[in-house]
Amino acid sequence: MIFSHYSVLLDESIDGLNIKPDGTYVDCTAGGGGHSAKILDKLTSDGLLICIDKDEEALHVCRERLSSGNVKFVHSDFKRLDQILDSLDIDGVDGILADLGVSSYQIDNPDRGFSYMASDAPLDMRMDTSQRLTAYEVVNTYGERQLYDIILDYGEEIFAKSIARNIVAARQNHSIETCGQLVAIIDKSIPYSSRKKGSHPAKRTFQALRIEVNKELNGLDGFISGAVDKLNPQGRIAIITFHSLEDRIVKRSFNDLATDCVCPSNLPICVCNHRAKGSLVNKKPILPSSKELQENSRSQSAKLRIFEKK
Repeated sequence: MIFSHYSVLLDESIDGLNIKPDGTYVDCTAGGGGHSAKILDKLTSDGLLICIDKDEEALHVCRERLSSGNVKFVHSDFKRLDQILDSLDIDGVDGILADLGVSSYQIDNPDRGFSYMASDAPLDMRMDTSQRLTAYEVVNTYGERQLYDIILDYGEEIFAKSIARNIVAARQNHSIETCGQLVAIIDKSIPYSSRKKGSHPAKRTFQALRIEVNKELNGLDGFISGAVDKLNPQGRIAIITFHSLEDRIVKRSFNDLATDCVCPSNLPICVCNHRAKGSLVNKKPILPSSKELQENSRSQSAKLRIFEKK
């Protein structure tokens, strides 16, 4: 399958990084190299781009696409940014970009098991295919309460209890192996009136499973704090999110980093000794243009937030 991915908020995120031609930049989720290529175009031979991705297939495509230029490629989880930069003997960088969405290639490739539209696809959902945990393991081995918590918390699914109960009941007869089998269980768990309005009835549950399999929210706030520490003065970090859970973490982290005191409002004096490390470049998230929404419906929920270090 040909690797294809529409780089969401491409111009907005690259402009937001305020790229210096001789600077050092990190694309934490390089994917097929869409954002990376745009960053590299703005760098001279004195600049450096570091491309990170935990999807080896994506990184291979990115490496081929960016075969010329001063680029380093790293197969890893971007949340290990501190260790990655230390291993490259890089003390500070001028810009960091993280696009937290799933690529079109991952969604559209049935072998990866991300899509509720691919009925015969295996329940996989791993961004890093070298890891052990898959959606199959979650669906077939997690307890009912654990499934309920995941679907409720990560999918914000109001019918989480019914879905979790029916998953556990179905697997008593045989394991749930395909996306289609899971979709059928979800359909049975949601009232007809609710299935016929809004988005696909399986969308929220599939999102929840994907977040659990890839531990997408685990350590995101810690990554942001550590990434800002790695920025040079006036360096910027730009993060694109695709659902409210991620965006809340990014918004809160950026706000805390831009605030001198984070004590509870009922305390008469500051006791946290917290000092702002920079400022918000955009107080409200940057959203896709109407033109982009027409060209790529998957960009509809995208939000871009940017922070600049002092």
